[in-house]
Amino acid sequence: MTDNAAAFIGNIPENYDIGLGPVIFIDYAVEIAKRAAALRPSRILETAAGTGIVTRELRNRMPPEALLTATDLNSPMLAIARAKFKAEERVEFKTADALALPFTNGEFDVVVCQFGVMFFPDKDQSYREVMRVLAPGGTYMFSVWDAHRYNPFARIAHEMLGRFFPADPPQFMRVPFSYAFEPIKESLIAAGFRDIDASVAQIEKTIASAEAFARGQVYGSPIIDQIRTRGGVDPEDFVEALKLDLIREFGADPGRMPLQAMFFSAKKPYST
Repeated sequence: MTDNAAAFIGNIPENYDIGLGPVIFIDYAVEIAKRAAALRPSRILETAAGTGIVTRELRNRMPPEALLTATDLNSPMLAIARAKFKAEERVEFKTADALALPFTNGEFDVVVCQFGVMFFPDKDQSYREVMRVLAPGGTYMFSVWDAHRYNPFARIAHEMLGRFFPADPPQFMRVPFSYAFEPIKESLIAAGFRDIDASVAQIEKTIASAEAFARGQVYGSPIIDQIRTRGGVDPEDFVEALKLDLIREFGADPGRMPLQAMFFSAKKPYST
């Protein structure tokens, strides 16, 4: 069975924003926005912007005159993002494929992508597109999740999917956590990027409610569609089992869990 790991549709965007955003995304959003704003760009593009968690942090830190464009392949995600901004704030939203960006060559000073590259079906093409739309000397700044062993919440969910569906386990919780440093480095170099920098960002995060976090992981991701497509399992039973495993691993509410991501920064040369 083929699973579309990038299908954030229906009620998924709202559950993603409420159930996952405050737990696993916001801290890294603040960090990448700080790093991008420190470059003082006047034109910035965000790809795979989702529900605007990073977009909001970028706009908060950039001067009012800076132009911010946020794109995502999923229009329902961008609908949530738009609601976070006032009409006078300078944010343009566009539904766009990161593999075929609808922008001219050299249009942006900085391109930002948080936890999106892992889902792109042709990662090499995505790097070439960023290279194309960056101005000479521009910077691509993005983050990816580190492996399951550093993000046990994802390992727990992945293993539980295997227990509930042993014949055909959904793979969504594997995809975002299996893109390693070496292939990223090689793809960036092949695309023509220089001055490549990578760093590991570790945080300890409080889980205020294991049930809310479990519900966010299920209903705020394509996991819910993968469960329903296979049938034979009540999603609420899965949420309850996931909650109990989270409590066993991280403690009763409020629990504490580690998170680990990798940040990359790469430059487009002034001349080739």
